[in-house]
Amino acid sequence: MSTPKDDGQASGGPTDPDAIRAEIEETRDQLASTVDELSQRLDVPARAKESAARAKDTAVETYRESPPVFAGAGAALAGLVGLLLWRRRRARRLASTEELIVGARVGRKREAKRARKELAARRKAAQKAAKDVRTSTMRAEKKARRSRRRKR
Repeated sequence: MSTPKDDGQASGGPTDPDAIRAEIEETRDQLASTVDELSQRLDVPARAKESAARAKDTAVETYRESPPVFAGAGAALAGLVGLLLWRRRRARRLASTEELIVGARVGRKREAKRARKELAARRKAAQKAAKDVRTSTMRAEKKARRSRRRKR
């Protein structure tokens, strides 16, 4: 149990009104700074914007220091995304044809025949497209040679 001190301080604090006011002001200042710090920590949108701004500044500095590396990394990323999309599309196309063939192997002769025909038609269409490209290229080259001869 605590006993009052001989100098007249019953609670261990100052008894002078000016000293008490000064202590109250100091406590208020500390409390205000604590509240400000807590409000900054809890303001998620502001922190996110600040983080995004820092990331942007870092990216800009990195670009200024070595632009070819930055451009190369961007090109590599774009190439990787393109490759992944191309592979996914190709896998889907092959899967649909394979589903027809596998389903046909189970015992559905008509579906098997239709799947083989569809596969053959796709191959034939691809061959025809390649032939058309070759033919049109040859025609264009032939036409260019004729026009060069006429100019002479």
